[in-house]
Amino acid sequence: MTLSLDYAALSDVGRVRRNNEDSAYAGPHLLLLADGMGGAAAGEVASAAAVQVIRRLDKPGITGEEMIEALAGAVHRANERLAELVEEDPEREGMGSTVTALLFDGQQLGLAHLGDSRAYRMRDGLLYQLSHDHTFVQSLVDEGRISKEEAFTHPHRNLILRVLDGRPDSDPDLEILDVQAGDRLLLCSDGLPDYVSDQVIATSMAEGTPDSVVVDLITHALEAGSNDNVTCVVADVIETEPTSGVQPQLVGAAAELAQGSTGPATTTMRATPGDGSSGGHGAADIDPEELRYAPRPPKRFLWLRRLAVLVVVLGLIGGGAWFAYSWSQKQYYVGTDGDYVAIYKGVDQAIPGLTLSSLYEKQDLQVDKLPTYSREQVEGTIQADDLAAARQIVSELQRTAQECAAKATPKPSPKPSTPPATVTPPVTKPPVTKPPVTTPASTPVSAPASTPASTPGNGTVNPGDCDGVR
Repeated sequence: MTLSLDYAALSDVGRVRRNNEDSAYAGPHLLLLADGMGGAAAGEVASAAAVQVIRRLDKPGITGEEMIEALAGAVHRANERLAELVEEDPEREGMGSTVTALLFDGQQLGLAHLGDSRAYRMRDGLLYQLSHDHTFVQSLVDEGRISKEEAFTHPHRNLILRVLDGRPDSDPDLEILDVQAGDRLLLCSDGLPDYVSDQVIATSMAEGTPDSVVVDLITHALEAGSNDNVTCVVADVIETEPTSGVQPQLVGAAAELAQGSTGPATTTMRATPGDGSSGGHGAADIDPEELRYAPRPPKRFLWLRRLAVLVVVLGLIGGGAWFAYSWSQKQYYVGTDGDYVAIYKGVDQAIPGLTLSSLYEKQDLQVDKLPTYSREQVEGTIQADDLAAARQIVSELQRTAQECAAKATPKPSPKPSTPPATVTPPVTKPPVTKPPVTTPASTPVSAPASTPASTPGNGTVNPGDCDGVR
């Protein structure tokens, strides 16, 4: 079953502002609302440009998941259009616009949302918010720091975090939504929900035609003291042909600019009785729209920002390099300086254009007096924790060299003494008869204890440890 939309759109400049920065569009396949901001930076230009670009989606043939791709592309093109407008007139730098769009294929809805305008659906008497506000207070609600009731009266409830502003990070929320006959849809700028509760909105949405509902909702906002532009788009999902016909409706700044009206050169809010403002210059001449979203530096100072970023990056790199160099100069190692053992300060690393080590102490120990293993260690450098450790390593090497030198020097063997020769006269003894000799049982004899091998580090050198000593 193919459904259709019966729609109505209405926008009111409000009781305070001199010009309307809201723009809206309603057609058979597309419901669209954009709330411009930026005060003197031409918020009405931003919203009108966004609507004029995105409204081209109001045509049959875009269905299913294709709606998401189409909406994303349209929002991207609208963003590029805002960038072009800023390039044409740098005074527009800082302008932006919310975008809330519902693309309809007869069976489903495709939602694209960026900012704090809202999309609602009324079904079976219950009002449900389809969009998610990109605002500071909504982030507090999401984090559980304040309640929805507290957000309604929060002093920073209008501070918006994401908008369409001509910059590459303006990506919308995208979603496919179900729809059925009897649903009633609402798009509205923040001039309505900031002053009118969801309960009042639900009551107005429950009865009447789309034409009467948009009038009723805007009336409620103005009576509640809204000092903003108020724009509403209401559409009923029906099974028959729409009673309002199929003619698209364009309202707000988009309609005014399309008719050739450029509006006032600035959007400075003037003092009016009872609004708490005062005449003259100063804070009273600052349009609150200029404070709706976090201000960004103009593009004409882009080179300055890039230079600042470069300075910070170079500072971080330089600081890290200095820290690494300072650390390296607290290190020591044992190596060689020509034919001698030496202690070096720093680390044994080579960086083009930078010396990381220097000779600290040259020792009187010759490298070739060390055994092969120790000599290879020194030639490959031996890392030390500090200067004391480096000197301890040198002491061990000197001890090893001394032991090897002592081992290599043979000790002279003592010559046996020869006693003087003596002459003993022969003595004649009578023959003696010897008793028989009995051989006793053999007694085990312990072998002489072997000499223990030397242990490195105990003041001696193992056999073979001194190989290679020259």
